[in-house]
Amino acid sequence: MFTGLVRERAKVTAFYNNILRLQADHRPQIGDSIAVNGACLTVIALGRGTFDVELADETRAVIAVENLKDEVHIEPAMRMGDRFEGHIVQGHIDTVGTVASITRLTNGTEFYITLPARFLPYLVPKGSVTVDGVSLTVNRVDSGGFYLTLIPHTMRHTLFGRYQISRRVNIETDLFARYVARLLQSFSASSPSLSWEAIEKIQSLY
Repeated sequence: MFTGLVRERAKVTAFYNNILRLQADHRPQIGDSIAVNGACLTVIALGRGTFDVELADETRAVIAVENLKDEVHIEPAMRMGDRFEGHIVQGHIDTVGTVASITRLTNGTEFYITLPARFLPYLVPKGSVTVDGVSLTVNRVDSGGFYLTLIPHTMRHTLFGRYQISRRVNIETDLFARYVARLLQSFSASSPSLSWEAIEKIQSLY
């Protein structure tokens, strides 16, 4: 499990076949889980100041693999007793979105990210979303995507300051939003009219 708070920006030193080699201050152990641009990967080898992670075929098919160059966001998995910030992140990428617009504001930068329509129900205004491994708050959602506003601190300490229009980004929607949506689908399938009793039962599960 992760929190969506990026530990550092690691340098990509090699990417061949399904092996990604990263140079970073963080020193993992073999077998550790680490989120790379939001995707949970396993450390399989250690070098002098570097470590290798392995990407399964499924991972390569789902993520924006073209961004595994130059620098990437990394976050080691949480340990028991760690301080919890951000939000609950699994490191399981749902889909790839596209940066459709970038607007500079007085004290921040607004990004509009489009994504496939079937994932929009999992995005809630003022709820959480993970974009390239960064825990962010959804400002608003429309029929094509969602809006985010990043403060200057986030722009400085993540790779978002380099993002340009048309860049593809890894999206992990909120875990609880996915579960609630699935429960609502199940209840709706069994009962065309969702009663208040059913809604209270759903709420009690969380």
